[in-house]
Amino acid sequence: MRDISYEAVLARKNEIMKKAVGIDYEKFMSSELAFDYEQMMEEVGYSLDKVREIQAETGVGNTTLVELKQINRLIKKIAQKGKGARIFVKDEATNPSGSYKDRRASVSVYHAQKHGYKGVIAATSGNYGAAVASQAAKRGLKCIITQECYDSRWIGQPEILEKGRACEAYGAEVVQLTVGPELFYYTLVLLEETGFFNASLYTPYAIAGVETLGYEIAIQTKELVGKYPDAVVITHAGGGILTGTARGLKKAGAIDTEIIAASVNLKGLHMASDNDFNKKYFTTGHTGFGIPFATFPDRSDVPKNAARALRYMDRYLLVTQGEVFYITEMLAQLEGMQRGPAGNTSLAAAFALALEMDDDKVIVVNETEYTGAGKLPSAQLTFAKKMGMEIKRGDPIKEDIPGKRIVIPEHPSQIGYIELNMDDVRRSYVKEVIKRYNKKNFTNEEIKFMAEDTNTTEEKIKQFISEFLGGEEN
Repeated sequence: MRDISYEAVLARKNEIMKKAVGIDYEKFMSSELAFDYEQMMEEVGYSLDKVREIQAETGVGNTTLVELKQINRLIKKIAQKGKGARIFVKDEATNPSGSYKDRRASVSVYHAQKHGYKGVIAATSGNYGAAVASQAAKRGLKCIITQECYDSRWIGQPEILEKGRACEAYGAEVVQLTVGPELFYYTLVLLEETGFFNASLYTPYAIAGVETLGYEIAIQTKELVGKYPDAVVITHAGGGILTGTARGLKKAGAIDTEIIAASVNLKGLHMASDNDFNKKYFTTGHTGFGIPFATFPDRSDVPKNAARALRYMDRYLLVTQGEVFYITEMLAQLEGMQRGPAGNTSLAAAFALALEMDDDKVIVVNETEYTGAGKLPSAQLTFAKKMGMEIKRGDPIKEDIPGKRIVIPEHPSQIGYIELNMDDVRRSYVKEVIKRYNKKNFTNEEIKFMAEDTNTTEEKIKQFISEFLGGEEN
């Protein structure tokens, strides 16, 4: 019988993952840092046409692109003369399990069925679990979801508990855990014991599934307004939706569309901290995931992450929890669309951008998600008060304090954003590489890889290396 102690299982992780994903990542790697990303995506992933065929089989995709006419009228009313871009939203809540994650799950579950796996496993606290469970049900596979949803006092997040119920409704077995390293450990144990497929969020299969989202946005926008979108605003956490959407836009020909990431600002709160776990009232789409996964994407559950947001990100904006709660109510009351917080994070940023952009510009928010009792602002704010948060009306940008105070705008003109300097984000990427790989010397190939991975120049990467290592580097 195999040793299932924490240390022994972690020591076998590469072996377990290779069997559970079926990808030989080493064939694409030229060093522990650098690998041929495009070759991996081409050889392992599926073509855009094949993905569309796979998704059509289970009713995924071809969602409506909706112009937010009432919100756009409000924007025109409060914007300066000549400003006020039009906002459209891709209504991904109409997918089978209620989010874009059906796209991400569809190819993984298809691949598992095609290769004879009896079931699928996914580690997720978000909508992805419901998507995997739904797609598994459609293809007759078993499904296990491992989920972080409690702190050490067994107090659970309403939004995560809501998502757990959704997974169970689709027939999945849900393993609920406290926050910490146990999630990865138990997932490995289950993968090894069952022989199920690892429907990871971060494989080429998952990213290929999202490319159809970007492709549809490009085609639908051109049909509706005669041009590709000027900007697409994307809620950013682990980077998969941004990566896939951007790749799909480019494949459709929308090469000049600006890719703008948006995250809820939870600065100072750690994504895996027991102390901080119930001080966050958005379970994804926040800086606790967004910044770590942008600056070191290979922290995921596979050897090389196919979700690499910095390759495609042009700007990175932060909004507050209060602004997202406010825009959620606005969407429901002005547009008759009651949707969950994930897409509304990017909608909050898009609203602020629209006030600044010219009135002939077009912004697309690339997702909505389903909502439910645990996802509603009322449930989240009630839970926040119970956890000791101060809830008040005011100016969110000036008064919000992550983990202490949530500030709801008093007027839509108070919706704004904080913009991160992209070179600072890239600098953090280089710092993480140096720390994680304990590197002082870099080959030309590694410098080229880092430049591609951060959408910058090799000269800029050399500059960042020099800043951290001084005269130590080669």
